[in-house]
Amino acid sequence: MLKGWVPQSLSCQTLFSWQKPFVSAGKGRSIPFFGLQKQAFLTNRNTFRVRCSPNNVRAIAKSPAPEKTRVQAVATVQVTVGGFLSNLGLTRGLDDITDVLGKSILLELVAAELDPKTGLEKENLKGYAKRTKQDENEVKYEFDFAVPDEFGEIGAVLMENEHHKEMYLKNITLDGFPNGTINVTCNSWVHPKSDNPEKRVFFTNKSYLPFETPGGVKKLREKELTVLRGDGQGERKTPERIYDYDTYNDLGDPDSSSEMARPVLGGKDYPYPRRCRTGRPKTKKDPSSESRSTTVYVPRDEAFSEVKSLTFSAKTVYSVLHALLPAVQGSILDSNAGFPYFTAIDKLFNEGIDLPVKTKGTLGNILPRLVEAVTDAENDVLCFEIPEMIERDKFSWFRDEEFSRQTLAGLNPYSIVLVKEWPLKSKLDPNVYGPPESAITKELVELEIRGFMTLEEALKQKKLFMLDYHDLLLPYTNKVGEIKGTTLYGSRTLFFLTPVGTLRPLAIELTRPPSSGKDQWKQVFTPCWDATGAWLWKLAKAHVLAHDSGYHQLVSHWLRTHCATEPYIIATSRQLSAMHPIYRLLHPHWRYTMEINALAREALVNADGIIESSFSPGKYSMELSSAAYDQQWRFDLQALPADLISRGMAVEDPSAPHGLKLTIEDYPFASDGLVLWSAIKEWVSDYVNHYYPEASVIESDNELQAWWTEIQTVGHGDKKEGWPLLKTPEDLIGILTTMIWVPSGHHAAVNFGQYAYAGYFPNRPTIARTNMPTEDPSDEELKSFEERPEEALLKCFPTQLQATKVMATLDVLSNHSPDEEYIGEGIEPSWEENPIIKAAFEIFSGRLKELEGIIDARNADKNLKNRTGAGVVPYQLLKPVSEPGVTAQGVPNSISI
Repeated sequence: MLKGWVPQSLSCQTLFSWQKPFVSAGKGRSIPFFGLQKQAFLTNRNTFRVRCSPNNVRAIAKSPAPEKTRVQAVATVQVTVGGFLSNLGLTRGLDDITDVLGKSILLELVAAELDPKTGLEKENLKGYAKRTKQDENEVKYEFDFAVPDEFGEIGAVLMENEHHKEMYLKNITLDGFPNGTINVTCNSWVHPKSDNPEKRVFFTNKSYLPFETPGGVKKLREKELTVLRGDGQGERKTPERIYDYDTYNDLGDPDSSSEMARPVLGGKDYPYPRRCRTGRPKTKKDPSSESRSTTVYVPRDEAFSEVKSLTFSAKTVYSVLHALLPAVQGSILDSNAGFPYFTAIDKLFNEGIDLPVKTKGTLGNILPRLVEAVTDAENDVLCFEIPEMIERDKFSWFRDEEFSRQTLAGLNPYSIVLVKEWPLKSKLDPNVYGPPESAITKELVELEIRGFMTLEEALKQKKLFMLDYHDLLLPYTNKVGEIKGTTLYGSRTLFFLTPVGTLRPLAIELTRPPSSGKDQWKQVFTPCWDATGAWLWKLAKAHVLAHDSGYHQLVSHWLRTHCATEPYIIATSRQLSAMHPIYRLLHPHWRYTMEINALAREALVNADGIIESSFSPGKYSMELSSAAYDQQWRFDLQALPADLISRGMAVEDPSAPHGLKLTIEDYPFASDGLVLWSAIKEWVSDYVNHYYPEASVIESDNELQAWWTEIQTVGHGDKKEGWPLLKTPEDLIGILTTMIWVPSGHHAAVNFGQYAYAGYFPNRPTIARTNMPTEDPSDEELKSFEERPEEALLKCFPTQLQATKVMATLDVLSNHSPDEEYIGEGIEPSWEENPIIKAAFEIFSGRLKELEGIIDARNADKNLKNRTGAGVVPYQLLKPVSEPGVTAQGVPNSISI
């Protein structure tokens, strides 16, 4: 029974849910209840409601209010330079005000599952996160959500950046759920709303194959991939995240001069992998070429992370290319001058080069390893550190045994091949290039092996090996010969495997095809015991080393790692969702590669860049790379075992470690590489078998199949052969192991020893500037050679400017950044949250630690002559981790430099 007065006109329905009961009496009025017992009200306030009408007031039962969970969302933003939280500019103050007002970051929680009643996506839970904490490196933004129990599992978080500048979002954590914290790893630049009103999507760390995708985020998964693909139109802008393909049509600059025009690489005439599309306007003089600019677009998340310390190595690369090299050029008066004496080469290391006054103090801060600020001098000084091989043995570069050893344990271990057929013979058209038969005869070989065995026995016992640059280089020799200051031959270099497992050079053949009415020229040079023959041999070695340097840089390094990998990266972002387990397996191995490739197109492999101006092929360097891609590159030969087998350097043997028996047992690159390869394959096998227990799951994965198809038909669309099928887990394991090996082990082996082996350039000259003295010499040239053979070698070597530019560049490219991420060292958050994947990764990490010990033990084994001996530098390029700096060891996850 209710006591007290209630107006007859009152008509309302009110829930009992307040601390002090009252009944609404219309707009702006409330009437207390006096007739209910206090205890009864408190006991029943959540189970009754009062209905007020003109004639009566009655209490009725209601459904319980939905239960809610208090969830704290914390977004961690990294302090960056030039982006969000920069202390410069008007927008910084505006953003501070926005933070204070709590309107800086909008977060939306997205339910994983559909609403069972409607079959639609549930309404997102929204809230503005406020800045709560800040230290030197990070800023925390927090918001407390009240999440109804029926909301279910979180599938994704949407984010809107209300600041005026982009921010680097590291992660979002959602704490308070009964089953524990939900982690959302972001590691992404988030554009301000003013640049793009589209909210950013970040999926939780739980991985899903496409058919497993929860219904609540299925459309988001598809939409995000559509956004990343773009529409193929317009010029790409810095904040965008669009992954698309284009040809290498930006290497030349025809509008500046006809000499700077370069053919487009990619297509029927010049087959090549594709690069990331930038959409810049076409040049005026060549509609097929794209104009160049001071910056090159890459999708925003592929750019170098602008950490506050600015320690990333590529920033130093940029400084070398845009500040140091012009300064060097200004300090060397004659750009065509060679080194007059070998002691002048030594001065690069013990005295250095004075740089112009205008650079004083600036380069020293950027490049402390290279540039020394001398206190009692007006100028900075460019002074190089002595490579370890020269510190150990100053004359090692001069010796044949070191020349041979480096084919197995040097900077380019990818070229040495087993000789399987005799006689050696060119496959080029003899009507164009002259007689195909090699001038290296059976008699010459048997004379050089001095009674060890016959030629036939040497072939049968797999004792003959070769560096063969004959057919690849010969079509370019006449064209290169027209360029002032360089020359080129086709070459073959023959080696014999000695009983102690080392290689001994037998002969070098240099060939020039017919031209200008002259017949084909070819000559064989051998190690000699007379003075003239010995110096001719040294000059022939200089030519071969220039060939090997060019092939290393343009094919083993640039083409097979940097260039071939870019289409994999593009396809991964276009076709595999960020929640796909294969995306999450591959993503660490793509870090910074697109940005370093863009930098290479800007200043390394472009017209008149470092490669063209300092390597033998000159302006035809990238055409040569295209020819190698056309003739030699196949995806199925990029796997280390397949590569070794194809070159005759190994055969399959189930009883041998890693299933291969090496043709040369003491082959440091191969023996260390196979341990790393096997560890990667075991890790990939565990990962793949967890997500794909049977072949039917592989075949039904539409994202995976689209990814593999796009790589073959678009990214590497000029190559029709060499592509494995993708039908079984074993197929996928082979494909992924290759893709991970290339940017990690393969790249480390050909990159991080660049300064160690080529820092003292006579060991690996990048260019041969003069012809052999025996090719159509004048009497004056012959006399000069005979009187001063050392001068002939110095004239053949790079100029002072070429050598200095290359040495400075190689020093930086060989450098490990302090923020480097090494293979097997750090576990990805999505792997860590899956107990099975976490255990597999820990096994993988353990195997890589074992590899370090294996390499140390091998380098201490006196029986391994290609790794140990007087003055020999140990082979450590495939040691998994490294300290920062130029260390000639360490295997990063990705091609990050």
